[in-house]
This record gives sequence, structure tokens and C-alpha cells, in this order.
Amino acid sequence: MFIITVEGMEDEGAFAVKDSIGDKVVFLFEEEDDAMRYAIQLEACGTMDMTVVEVGDALAIGACEKAGIKYTIITKDDIVVPPPDNNDDDD
Repeated sequence: MFIITVEGMEDEGAFAVKDSIGDKVVFLFEEEDDAMRYAIQLEACGTMDMTVVEVGDALAIGACEKAGIKYTIITKDDIVVPPPDNNDDDD
């Protein structure tokens, strides 16, 4: 799996968006190319420079569950685009 992090802050955790009720959701990408496209879209929306990081499936899911953060797995058949002003920097 692949996650997106802020460049230079790879050890600080994954980038997350907020869902319709304000909960953080981490996208876990199955395909690196999809994660890279999303990172480029984030940067184009004015987000900081982003980095794609490969992580083990169990590690990524376990970290989200342990932290109580929602996650969703983005498959090669899914299309995601960054929502405007919808990241976890507002906390």
C-alpha cells in the first residue's frame, strides 16, 4: 500500500481528508501511480509538497485502527480527487 505524507515529515503520519461529519480519513492506495497522481493534485490545490511512501498493508491498517482514524483503501478502479479546503491542517 501507499500513503501520502507532507514532504520532509514522512515520520509524522499520513495525509488525511475530512469526511462529511468532520472525521479524518486516510487514503491507502493499492497502486503507487494513483497515489502519485493524488499527491500532484493536492500540490496543485495549494497543499504543501507531498511524498508517496510505501507501507505494509497490515502496518498501515493497524496504525489507523490503533489511532482511531478512519481509512479507506483506494483500488486501481477508484477515482479520488482532493476536495477543496478539506485536509487535517485545520485542527
